[in-house]
Amino acid sequence: LCNMHSRSRPGELLSDNSYIFKKNYQSRITDMKENSEKRASISVGQKIYFFVGVTVFIAAMTVAIAAHFINANRIDGYFKGLTIDTARNFARMVDAEYMRKLRAVAESEEYQALREEAEASEDEAVIEQYLKDKGLWEGYVENRNQLVQYLRNMHDVKYLYIVACGDKDATHDMYLLDDDDDLPIYETGYYEKREEDLLGMDASVEVEPTISNGDWGWLCSAFAPVYAEDGTLVCQVGCDVGMEDIMRERRLNFLYLVLAAIVSAAVIVAGVNSLISRTIIHPLTQITEEMKKFSPSEDRRYEKSGVINLDIKSNDEIEDIYNEIRSMQIRILDYLNDITIITKEKEQAEVDVQKKDRELGIISKEAYRDSLTNVGNKVAYTKKVEELTRALREGKLEFAIVMVDVNFLKAINDKYGHAAGDTYIQGCCKTVCQVYKNSPVFRIGGDEFAVVLTGLDYRQRYERLRDLRNSFEISYGMDHQDEWLRYSAASGMAELSSDDNTVELVFKRADKNMYEEKTRFKEMHGKSGANR
Repeated sequence: LCNMHSRSRPGELLSDNSYIFKKNYQSRITDMKENSEKRASISVGQKIYFFVGVTVFIAAMTVAIAAHFINANRIDGYFKGLTIDTARNFARMVDAEYMRKLRAVAESEEYQALREEAEASEDEAVIEQYLKDKGLWEGYVENRNQLVQYLRNMHDVKYLYIVACGDKDATHDMYLLDDDDDLPIYETGYYEKREEDLLGMDASVEVEPTISNGDWGWLCSAFAPVYAEDGTLVCQVGCDVGMEDIMRERRLNFLYLVLAAIVSAAVIVAGVNSLISRTIIHPLTQITEEMKKFSPSEDRRYEKSGVINLDIKSNDEIEDIYNEIRSMQIRILDYLNDITIITKEKEQAEVDVQKKDRELGIISKEAYRDSLTNVGNKVAYTKKVEELTRALREGKLEFAIVMVDVNFLKAINDKYGHAAGDTYIQGCCKTVCQVYKNSPVFRIGGDEFAVVLTGLDYRQRYERLRDLRNSFEISYGMDHQDEWLRYSAASGMAELSSDDNTVELVFKRADKNMYEEKTRFKEMHGKSGANR
């Protein structure tokens, strides 16, 4: 204040401040408009809509694909079970000893040469006569009829046959009996190339059923070994279940699932986007448009200056943003008007004090200020309680009270004098003020302070109380300091509850909590402190 008096007249100084403020504000408004024009034309709403759409579509397609594969695995499992069960059942019915004899004949060079001649001339009689000569014809007919008859009773089975499979390295397998009674007899002993999916198959054990798409279309194939009485592997019963219709239906069902997922995703996205538009995008757009109308100027009230005024009561962050913007615009106008009034009155010293007190929340009148600590005194606290009581009657109040009682003040006074005691009180008060920067602090007794918490300090009241106690613990633990510089105080807090109808009830609870904390401290350090 002294520097300000010596360099310029009050009116000139405040006029300069007003001019600088308005100039800076207009410059910022211009920069904001230019940046708004330069930025990309992708709004927050478009980004949210895109994100929701992509997320829902991916989720829907994931569900559709998962459902498809789960259903497909179940169907595949059913047909694999059917195929291997059929092969096992018929393998139990096969005459293993006869098949051993038939295989030995079919593998001989004599038979293979005769079979090739019969195939070339398409003469079955040669093979029939050969089997009769070997005494195998009646068994051949009997086993073949049994195979055909069994197949006719199994409606889901497409092919049933008996094959002599080679080892794991074999590329061809020899067919002994087939389910087609119209098939020429010389097909017995025919070597056919092994399917690629079956290469490396160990036919000495039961082969896991496979589903493949080969020369015969979509088939589920399984092989069950047939053993002779001595445990020798004779042949395998092969079973093929046709999967063409299943695969066609599977592709169709997958298409239906994808279409259903797309339709469902579209409906969900439309609903979610509609909700987002009503609850987020539309209110934000309204706020943005109204903010552009704000044009503050001195001597103009809120409505003419374009202070935002919307009916937004969403009880969420949107409403908080709206309220903060409106409060900020009102504070800007109030600030401009205050500067104008101060400039006209030219009362620099008084105005500077009022302005500082208004911005920092410090009590301006000396009658309400404690001379030792420069915080509010008992009179100021009484006035604050009256304000809180009026607000409490209106039902719009949210606050807490922190009581602080200085430890060891009498010991400091007795041992080092009242000057050291005053320094000790000032240090304790400074610690309280540093923690509660946004709340008024009052000295209500020689060694007692009260803090009224609102706003940010109220919302973070537990963290602030913990910080205060930690600060005093750290200061008290500095053994290298003079004793009157090792600040220590007990603290307690209470907040307004639904049962409180007076501020005094909150004060008493805070005071009670403070004394409980003080008792714990004395039990730990003694009535006069560890070193006092």
